Amino acid sequence: MKRNRIMILAAVLVFVLAMSATTFAAGYKFGFTAMTMNNPFFVTIEQAIRAEVEANGDTLITLDTRQDMATQIQQIEDMINQGIDLLFLCPVDSFGIQPALDMLKAAGIPVVNFDTDVADRDMVNTILVSNNVNAGYVVGQDLVERFPNGAKIAILDAPYAEACVQRVQGFMEALGGDDKYQIVAQQNGKGDIGESLPIAEAILQANPDLDVFFAINDPSALGALSAVKSAGLLNQVTIYGVDGAPDAKASIKEGGLTATGAQSPINIGLQSLEVAYRILAGEEVEKEIKVPTFLIDASNVDEYGTEGWQ
Repeated sequence: MKRNRIMILAAVLVFVLAMSATTFAAGYKFGFTAMTMNNPFFVTIEQAIRAEVEANGDTLITLDTRQDMATQIQQIEDMINQGIDLLFLCPVDSFGIQPALDMLKAAGIPVVNFDTDVADRDMVNTILVSNNVNAGYVVGQDLVERFPNGAKIAILDAPYAEACVQRVQGFMEALGGDDKYQIVAQQNGKGDIGESLPIAEAILQANPDLDVFFAINDPSALGALSAVKSAGLLNQVTIYGVDGAPDAKASIKEGGLTATGAQSPINIGLQSLEVAYRILAGEEVEKEIKVPTFLIDASNVDEYGTEGWQ
């Protein structure tokens, strides 16, 4: 009788240990969704997260929305069905993401919102973004210094993304409402080199005396640069971006782009993951975490290098 009891207890112990080992081996499963994976900025954030996640024995599921809101919502639903423990989210549209946030809340899945704020901030656990207002502000400051007598300016924005709205806000604050700085065009550059190129070409045709392009990210700025070069206006038009991407820094060094309001996607990725693990451990986390931004131009581009992100 005693022997049978010992054998039963041993069998139960083996079962419990086997289940614990299986659970431990499975680890956490994270989801990652950004507005596009055709932007090296988001690729770098994802790679920073993935390296640490996999080093910890956990899993990261990444899907490409291709800047389509309906696709992002469907992909988030798919990741919920795959049993993710937490989602890293940069919405295609700050307002349009709401149906996905509702699904995540119903499923009890925490959300680390990075780079671009969702409109309903109560639906996410934390918002970890670059100081986007400052990224635009430092660009505007530089413009004012370079054009003390005023300038005709075109803005390539992305009004559906809160981060980009904030960059334009900071830029305009730096101009100080001075009438000598004229915004002669403001259009959606769609955050992409190929998309922004024809838009910038049309702006130049309508405004041949343009002084400045301000783009809310570096891909849009590089698209504008191509348009300016094609029009033979490189000596006339100053071009600003935001990001601090390697291609943009290389262009600054070569005399193409003038400057960029730089971010650090590596730090965004690492800090996003650090706060994610704290959330899963049941810790209280800050509602908003701001990552510093700063200007990179010809005077300091060598300090940050052109081979990778800062």
